[in-house]
Amino acid sequence: MKIAKLRSRLMISMLLGIVVFAGLLAYGDFRHVGDSLKTFRWELLPLILLVTLGNYLLRFLKWEYYLRQIGVTGLKRIDSFLIYFSGLGMTVTPGKIGEWLKSYLLKEMHGTPVTKSAPILLAERLTDGLGLLVIAIAGLAVFGREYWPIAAIFGVGSVIAIGVSRHRPASHALLRLAGRLPLAGRFVPHFEEFYESTYVVMEPRSIALMTGLSVGSWFFEVLAFYLTLIGLGVDGSLDTLFKSAFILPIATLAAAVLLTPGGLGVAETGITSLSENLLHLGKSTATAGTLIVRIATLWFGVVLGLVMFAILTRRLAQQGRSLGAPAEPPMAASSDPAA
Repeated sequence: MKIAKLRSRLMISMLLGIVVFAGLLAYGDFRHVGDSLKTFRWELLPLILLVTLGNYLLRFLKWEYYLRQIGVTGLKRIDSFLIYFSGLGMTVTPGKIGEWLKSYLLKEMHGTPVTKSAPILLAERLTDGLGLLVIAIAGLAVFGREYWPIAAIFGVGSVIAIGVSRHRPASHALLRLAGRLPLAGRFVPHFEEFYESTYVVMEPRSIALMTGLSVGSWFFEVLAFYLTLIGLGVDGSLDTLFKSAFILPIATLAAAVLLTPGGLGVAETGITSLSENLLHLGKSTATAGTLIVRIATLWFGVVLGLVMFAILTRRLAQQGRSLGAPAEPPMAASSDPAA
């Protein structure tokens, strides 16, 4: 993985984000959206960012849990923290290739093979999606019948993924098939290591536990959206919270099914249209709410990730190392994992 290539892809996504935001502003009418933003209770923004940070911190606990599951020991907690949060800076890269940055950094700093840690990323995405589905399920039953296909696609796909990953004969058959493909045979040993880690992180009990943690982490983002709506003058009732707990998750799931980087375009469209239909907001208010919550939940994470990546590279430089340099071998299992 070349960091320069990731940076160029990140720049592409940032340009795409600008285009999406410009399109939203045009849809809501620049002047009217500006008026909505002027009346927003900006004193709520620190609280919105704080609950968003709560989401990231709970997801970091998932990362730590999965590292222990695949047998990563001796990684200092501060290094693990910086690795995880650095990955947030690349969540909007095209094709989501930037999400593999965490595995790359783990290899560079600890020596853990990418094929061993990469399944963590799949388990994270899977349990995030299942957590969103759990949050949205009540809303689907009440007023989201037309969105059941999104839930069904993700739900069925998740069951298939878990089933295949936990069924060794089926997985080994797929590995043998992959080994017969041109140029793929020499990667079979790596495929096997990848599969062994996948088998571990897809263990049903782990999926259940981490889905539960995902419900908690993503509910923080629901709260961020709820607070955004209150800041725009929407009644802070249980009905608003209930609808928020449907709008944000279902829009995020739709973006996940369509594999857009960071949900760009799809999530914004979903949040805006659902806010208009379910909360009966005007175009300008719905657009303003989407802009604020996406900045607070997506782009705040990107900026935070880039800051953490800069701190990580500086930390390496102070140790006389740089990315691309050989990592020291992992420490013994008895070493203290705390920073």
